[in-house]
Amino acid sequence: MGASLPPKEANLFKLIVKSYESKQYKKGLKAADTILRKFPDHGETLSMKGLTLNCMDRKPEAYELVRQGLKNDLKSHVCWHVFGLLYRSDRDYREAIKCYRNALKIDPDNIEILRDLSLLQAQMRDLTGFVETRQQLLTLKPNHRMNWIGFAVSHHLNSNASKAIEILEAYEGTVEDDYPPQNERCEHGEMLLYKISLLEECGFFERALEELQKNESKIVDKLGYKEQEVSLFVNLGRLEEGEKLYQALLAMNPDNYSYYEGLQKCVGLYSEDGHFAPDEIDRLDALYKTLGQQFKWSSAVKRIPLDFLQGDRFREAADSYMRPLLTKGVPSLFSDLSSLYDHPGKANILEQLILELENSIRTTGTYPGRVEKEPPSTLMWILFLLSQHYDRRSQYEIALSKINEAIEHTPTVIDLYSVKSRILKHAGDLAAAAAFADEARCMDLSDRYVNSECVKRMLQADQVVLAEKTAVLFTKEGDQHNNLHDMQCMWYELASAESYFRQGDLGLALKKFLAVEKHYTDITEDQFDFHSYCLRKMTLRTYVEMLKFQDRLHSHVYFHKAAVGAIRCYIKLHDSPPKSTAEEDDDMSKLLPSQKKKLRQKQRKAEARAKKEAEEKNEESSASGISKSGKRQAKPVDPDPRGEKLLQVEDPLLEATKYLKLLQKNSPDSLETHLLSFELHMRRQKILLAFQAVKQLLRLDAEHPDSHRCLIKFFHKVGSLNTPVNDSEKLVWSVVEAERQTISQLQGKSLFETNKSFLEKYEDSLMHRAAFGEMMYVLDPSRRSEAVKIIEGSTNSPVSRNGTIGLVKDWKLEDCIEVHKLLGTVLVDKDAALRWKVRCAEIFPYSVYFEGRHSSASPNSALNQICKKSFENGSSSHSVGNCKVESITSNGKLDTFKDLTI
Repeated sequence: MGASLPPKEANLFKLIVKSYESKQYKKGLKAADTILRKFPDHGETLSMKGLTLNCMDRKPEAYELVRQGLKNDLKSHVCWHVFGLLYRSDRDYREAIKCYRNALKIDPDNIEILRDLSLLQAQMRDLTGFVETRQQLLTLKPNHRMNWIGFAVSHHLNSNASKAIEILEAYEGTVEDDYPPQNERCEHGEMLLYKISLLEECGFFERALEELQKNESKIVDKLGYKEQEVSLFVNLGRLEEGEKLYQALLAMNPDNYSYYEGLQKCVGLYSEDGHFAPDEIDRLDALYKTLGQQFKWSSAVKRIPLDFLQGDRFREAADSYMRPLLTKGVPSLFSDLSSLYDHPGKANILEQLILELENSIRTTGTYPGRVEKEPPSTLMWILFLLSQHYDRRSQYEIALSKINEAIEHTPTVIDLYSVKSRILKHAGDLAAAAAFADEARCMDLSDRYVNSECVKRMLQADQVVLAEKTAVLFTKEGDQHNNLHDMQCMWYELASAESYFRQGDLGLALKKFLAVEKHYTDITEDQFDFHSYCLRKMTLRTYVEMLKFQDRLHSHVYFHKAAVGAIRCYIKLHDSPPKSTAEEDDDMSKLLPSQKKKLRQKQRKAEARAKKEAEEKNEESSASGISKSGKRQAKPVDPDPRGEKLLQVEDPLLEATKYLKLLQKNSPDSLETHLLSFELHMRRQKILLAFQAVKQLLRLDAEHPDSHRCLIKFFHKVGSLNTPVNDSEKLVWSVVEAERQTISQLQGKSLFETNKSFLEKYEDSLMHRAAFGEMMYVLDPSRRSEAVKIIEGSTNSPVSRNGTIGLVKDWKLEDCIEVHKLLGTVLVDKDAALRWKVRCAEIFPYSVYFEGRHSSASPNSALNQICKKSFENGSSSHSVGNCKVESITSNGKLDTFKDLTI
């Protein structure tokens, strides 16, 4: 580098490079300017100055200088390398790879450029190129351990594990000493475990076990050694040895569920679906009783048998498991038992058991069959457990009566208020749920989890401003939005986005949904630094595992929710585009003078409020932007705080398609993915893509009401379109007609007959009847009254769920809300919608949506008074026992405790 310069300037150029590497950017700029005064067209110096400016956040100047330097010296590998580094800093990896390849054409043996290129190829999963580059690096520098390891890993990632084994064995042949130095023992042991895992992956189990046992003294990770050894024993069918080793592992950690699962496999008592024959249950019961005597302090050994035991034995085991936890007061007991509610019959046994415990404690103060008195708190924890049990079974009135009794018994336990909040949320009173969540929060203002739960309840109740003021109590320097975004607090952004969407604020909803999507982009980028770090530190098994995780990153539930939310926003934006200024003026001209005046006053007040809030935020950010040293730290200003620019897209459906493709790639087994695909492509008139979505829906769940809706809508829409006029349209029609014959629901039937068959098959289901009625109206609008009658003919008969005996309502609140919206907006029958609302208000008395008699929407209900008291004027004030807490004042600041005498 800098070879074309005189000796003095060449030394200055080396100083630029050294200053860049040591982050002394001002020093590097000074040296670059010195060279450029004498040689203003020196390309490499211009490029290095640009690279330095890029690190000082002067990107436009940086790109201009680097391009100028490259133009002046097109045959310099330094200029191309610097250009690649510039693109890499902006995460434009494809362009960076092109620049590196151009640099290698000039200097094909440059190790620095080859190493940088290999990192980018690993990041972009260009695995073939990654193998070639790592091979070239090994050829140039075969005495470097990292090059051998990198070459092996590249072949493994490229699905050639056997070649990776050969490379690692060749590398071991170059190591002279059998025992590596003390400071490299951990790294060498990790490399050996990685090699053995490759042998296992290739199916060479005998060879892997032999290699493992031969190198036992060289492997420092003894737990990893035992886990690898037991895995090989199981794969080889040496189950007796595997059983002994699992027993040894359980002695080390008796609460590791995977060890119990492995032990069951060794003794031949493992089932993927959890179903066992009676004799297998007997053997499992005996096994866990023996293990229970060995590991008396283990929780897992007592909990696991509840999954496979049945009848009286289940009852006995559940009784002995719950009693000590209720005495001790473990709030998470119901969460621990909740998976048992999916097992037929077990929920009913649990209910009977808990009720017996409650009755015994109330009458005698002891457990059944015991003489020792229980502490008074045991009754409270039994009521706590019962309330969650009834909540799970949708018996909200009983659940609330139990939790209210528990609160009356001990009014200072925070968990009681949190559970009451959760019950009210499930019952449909979101405002009251937020009020009780806030009451729980006020009882311990230093508990971040309780604060977060309260914020979530507030957002679910669409109390966004109050939720923001509550969340800011636990953020750095009071900068709520930026801090939560920097922390990648995705649950908050998703909850607030959904709230904004419900309120019709598409700009802010879209902004929050896309913020979550950006977090996943950042997580993808964060892996870049590990490509070299993991090879250097030899954490090879974890590195490969991390890359596999990154490959399925976008299948995570939070990304799925964010992408779905963004697509729904774009669809709504397409269906109801924002009004232009001219259209707003036309609407204003139609108003009466008095209405115009009121509207203008309202707009002025809103503008003044927004201006005041912006000034307050600027003052807060200015105050918090001063560091301890007294220097003001500039914070980035959000150019689009309300998300208005996001709404100014020419084609919302095209934007939605970008996120749909990610869902189709990463969540192909989600019904919601293909429902959105259908909605999107029907709006875009993409007939074959919409039909593909219908086929995917039928593949996943042909009996689902939404799948039936899409099937009928699609063929009804296709039948109503004009006769095809050109060859492409004729081809599309011929494909659809040919495929129609393969759909079992439509074979030899009209759409009316298909719809009728659907009703006959599922006439006892509310949502299936609703789907039938909606499709009847779509096929023949004149039969609207008949469709309404069929929907209203649904009955909410008590049913037995999961083998339980107790009466559980069949209808769900969410389904009834959907039916009400269907009657009011799709079928457009206001009277039917009103009748349905009155009917559901009786079934769901705590539902705000249906204005139930016990909900906070009812003027005379107790919950209404609580909500008024709790959230008046954006403040929160609660009396809990003798504790009076003023938590949030109108300006969002935390006030002090008053009369704290708990």
